[in-house]
Amino acid sequence: MRRFLVSRVLAVLAVLALAGCGGGEVRDGSAPADSSISGSPGGMPATKDATFVYLDNLDIVTDWDPASSYSNEISAMQNIYDSLTVYNPLIKRAGPRLAESWTASQDGKAWTFTLRSGAVFHTGRPVDADAVKASIERTKRMAAGAAYIWDPVQKITVLDPLTVQFTLKYPAPLDLIASADYAAYIYDTEAAGSGDLKKWFQQGRDAGSGPYTVASWHKGREKELVLRAFDEYWGGWDGPHYKNVEYRVVPNQNAAWQLLLRGEASFVERLNSSLFRRAKATAGVRTRQVPSFQNMLVLFNSASGPLRDVRLRKAVQKAIDYDGVIAALKGAGDPAAGLVPEGLLGHVPGMRPRQDLERAEELLREAGYGPGGRELRLTLTYAEGDNDEQLLVTLLVNALSELNVKVDARAMQWNAQWNQAKSADPAKRQDILVMYWWPDYADAYSWFLNVFRSADPVSFNLTYLKNKDIDERIDKLQSLLATDREAAQKEYAGLQTELIDKRAVVAAPWVVNYQRAYLGNVSGYADNPAYPNVVFVHQLIPTA
Repeated sequence: MRRFLVSRVLAVLAVLALAGCGGGEVRDGSAPADSSISGSPGGMPATKDATFVYLDNLDIVTDWDPASSYSNEISAMQNIYDSLTVYNPLIKRAGPRLAESWTASQDGKAWTFTLRSGAVFHTGRPVDADAVKASIERTKRMAAGAAYIWDPVQKITVLDPLTVQFTLKYPAPLDLIASADYAAYIYDTEAAGSGDLKKWFQQGRDAGSGPYTVASWHKGREKELVLRAFDEYWGGWDGPHYKNVEYRVVPNQNAAWQLLLRGEASFVERLNSSLFRRAKATAGVRTRQVPSFQNMLVLFNSASGPLRDVRLRKAVQKAIDYDGVIAALKGAGDPAAGLVPEGLLGHVPGMRPRQDLERAEELLREAGYGPGGRELRLTLTYAEGDNDEQLLVTLLVNALSELNVKVDARAMQWNAQWNQAKSADPAKRQDILVMYWWPDYADAYSWFLNVFRSADPVSFNLTYLKNKDIDERIDKLQSLLATDREAAQKEYAGLQTELIDKRAVVAAPWVVNYQRAYLGNVSGYADNPAYPNVVFVHQLIPTA
């Protein structure tokens, strides 16, 4: 998916340099360890008037409500809103944000968070325990987007103005959940007064406590969104900072590259492989290629059509040219091992798939198809305009054609692709769906809950799998993660064996590597894979 735009490769991840639990910044002005810079940063113009210009290839905002937001606006929202905690990739745990500290009961069912003193919303009201309670309860009540992350919460109790306690229905890692990229935002529920808060948000307003607030929003324009510094931000503004953030929509990568070269943009969220190679050799431009928590999924329709036969699903799975597509991606992807990317609990290094055309042919023949047998006809949908998905599909269609399998592959806009996949009429659904997935917080749980647990009506369970045993195993994952990480790792591994090897409802060809370019005068940039598409601009240092 993702969300409404997951079907496009997302090239920008987070910028957050955290030291230990304290979330300290990288402030030495040097290039990040795994970035490259050609020539001198002084070779490019300085960022004008301390404005950070972020170029995206897609519209920025589809939903302004922090309770239901579940799309591209994450790149701006994480600069406008705070959550209680933030994921720290160095220690692979949650670190402080609005909450300075927290404790959990031994059984993992009671969590107490202590808030930092002095934080205020952009509306002027204090970020206190009452506000935290009201915001999370509204998000839960609306039950939209990623609101499911709060499902374990049974009750929220205000102990004092800076202390809030959560009572859970079952053990869950609430500190990690509270760092989620969506639905964990804390916001002022009184921002609209007696008016309709959702309508108030959708006019391009915000009620966050982050470093930036909305200055202007023009849907459909190239310069879609401008943020300005919030003077009372609890993180402070001492030292050099970008005081403005401008989000521009530039679908053409060559045009984006030219804007960067002229110093009219600070950051390009994605370049193709040829432009990325040029960027690496260009004076005054920094480049980064880093692994992500985002992977490609090929989902097989296990409920209707010819792929109800597990032998045919396995045949298609084994026809994928895993090594060939990795070579053709030219660094934009690394081989996947199972469903869970490296760096997350649940990753299984030994699950790397391989193409096996001989076995694919055997399976087809067993089912009455293949060379010399009946022609197997399949439908496949993928994202229009995504070169990497098109590459995968082309290789797969060619490999299957040699096995007497004809694939009708259709490039579609995500909403059209998703609506077809969710059709109430099984006959209208595709046999194979290609899409991306990344976690809602830094754990593998969302792959299993959203993509493979039974769902009625269908949302993202686009393999249409319905299995009571698998559902029950998925439902226990959060409790295992909170109480027994070793057991959780074993269960994640077991579920992947069940879904990939035994039931063959999915293939995972690669994990995305983000390739991005930015001006050499942007310092302090680091990466946090838990927040796709996000540059945490307050952490950056504009230099001459």
